[in-house]
Formats: sequence, C-alpha cells, structure tokens
Amino acid sequence: LATQNPIEQEGTYPLPEAQLDRFLLEVQVDYPDEAAERTMLLATTGAQDAKAIQAMTGAELIAAQALIRRIPVGESVLEAILALVRGARPEVSPIEAVRTQLAWGPGPRAAQALMLATRARAVMDGRLAPSVEDVLALADPVLRHRMALNFSARAEGVRLADVIG
Repeated sequence: LATQNPIEQEGTYPLPEAQLDRFLLEVQVDYPDEAAERTMLLATTGAQDAKAIQAMTGAELIAAQALIRRIPVGESVLEAILALVRGARPEVSPIEAVRTQLAWGPGPRAAQALMLATRARAVMDGRLAPSVEDVLALADPVLRHRMALNFSARAEGVRLADVIG
C-alpha cells in the first residue's frame, strides 16, 4: 500500500516500471462529497481522538487470501484476462491504438493481479466464481499503472483510460 499525491511531486520521483508492477491495483481517490467531508471534518477536529477499529486479525487475512486463491475461474474469464493483458502490449497487439499510442504495456504480473482481483471481487459480491464483467470492471485499476503512453499520444491529449477502454 502506498499513497501518491500527483499535485505536489517536488522532491519525489516516479517509481520505475518494475516497482509499479508490484502493486495489485491503482485506486484513484477523488475529493469526497459534501456530506462525507462534513463527517470527516467533525470526526477529525473534535476533542475526542478517533480510534482505529481492527477489521480482521492477521490470521483472518491469511485465511482470506488462501480462500481467494481457491476460487474457481472459468475458461471464459481466463481467456478474457489473457486477451486483455496480451492485447495491451504494443509489440504484439492487434489493436492499432495500443500499437501506436503505448510506450510499454503490462507484463505477466498484470494477468496474475487481474486473476486474483476478479476472484476477490466475486467473493466480496457474494458469488462463488468471477465473471467477465469482473475482468472489465477491474481492467482500469489493474492496468493503468502497468502501461505508459508514448510521447506522441501524450502530446495529442490521449488518456490512458481511453486506451484501456
């Protein structure tokens, strides 16, 4: 888990591709809505200290991780993951936008991350197996930090989310 503030990057350096690839997801957090910000403001500026509440024990976390790895994955989901990850590599992609707009694409860890994340999403949604819809829903947060636009694409204002889409 790491945080990054894209506004104030003075004194910080972007992580190399090999280090970015070790993160399962890139979750972008927008500003809260007014009601959530009001709650945060009141909860964090009062006289009473907020206490963190343990969500699970270490043993429970390890058990959950083991459970996720045992969730079955159908052939259609496996094929969707492989097609998505392999199709996002500019050297071999059949998609012209990928070939012409990316400097580099996702490696095998992206497929591994997508496989684990789709399983976890299914379980969190109360399902016993992931679906292709899980793959599509997780494509952006799994891939966006594992790909880079080339110079000409950035100059044209192309967004990485559009290429992933």
